Amino acid sequence: MTDRPLAVGLVGCGRLAEVGYLPAVTLSRRVHLVAAADPDATRRSQLAAKASRHGIDRIATFPEAQRMIDDAHLDAVVLATPARAHVADARRAAAAGLAVLVEKPPALDADAAAELVALSPTPWVGFNRRFDPDAPRLRHAVPPTGELEIGIGISYRRRSWRAHDVRDDALLDLGPHLVDWATWITGSDVVEVLRADLGPEHATVELRLERGHAVVSAATDKVYSEHLEVWDLSGRRVGSHRLGGLVDAVRARVDPRRRPSTVVTSLARQLDAFAAAVTTGAATELATAAEGATVMRVIDAARASAATRRSVTLTAPERSR
Repeated sequence: MTDRPLAVGLVGCGRLAEVGYLPAVTLSRRVHLVAAADPDATRRSQLAAKASRHGIDRIATFPEAQRMIDDAHLDAVVLATPARAHVADARRAAAAGLAVLVEKPPALDADAAAELVALSPTPWVGFNRRFDPDAPRLRHAVPPTGELEIGIGISYRRRSWRAHDVRDDALLDLGPHLVDWATWITGSDVVEVLRADLGPEHATVELRLERGHAVVSAATDKVYSEHLEVWDLSGRRVGSHRLGGLVDAVRARVDPRRRPSTVVTSLARQLDAFAAAVTTGAATELATAAEGATVMRVIDAARASAATRRSVTLTAPERSR
């Protein structure tokens, strides 16, 4: 391919497309949004109108992904749809030879995620927190050897997001981000789910890693915040990250200046990495479909642990990437 921007079609015109991908495309240097698909005609027209206000003109809209794949002149597809639709739409795009970026979670469970791994071309998975501004600093701060203790949490108020369709529980909604961040930053796979406390609006999962221990927690009924702390066995904190909380929430309401959110900037960096991978084959920080399937095996194991009140071991083949 040439150096022209990657022509992308977006499947799903919901909240993530509206407040995430549209502004992210305007920040991306290597992606051009040319088409969008959604069965809801109102959402399609609203997205096209908002795209125009973002300076993205003449987006072709379609009622279904297959028609967009057939009729739009695309290089790649981004799936920003509910997880239940990912495998079918990724299969359609792969059959047309198109590169695919699948939003998290990659699928509803590990078996479905494994179907993505089998596709050719193989999709990438959108764990955009790998592209947070703090991510490189955190990853480089972690020593290459030695036992670690990790604590990671994300919370937000689901009702403030106003999703059009998705109503995943907290584990499926935020858990994949948490597990991927814990393993990617530390370079250490999950060996065992020690315990899991799960509910519709909360999830706390304790993990044994190849290099130590992690507790990840998610909540979908609290003020937005996220934190990550990494310690070595001597108790020395080797990396930390914090965003949000009550103070930031108040500041966001009273400060009229609007800067791109960390979600938007991370999505823009992820789109640039996606374009680089597609056009040049360059190695990037994008998550592979295999890594997405590994994360979903941990999510499934957390559900099994919560149901049985026992620890669940992940075998070596399950942990391989």
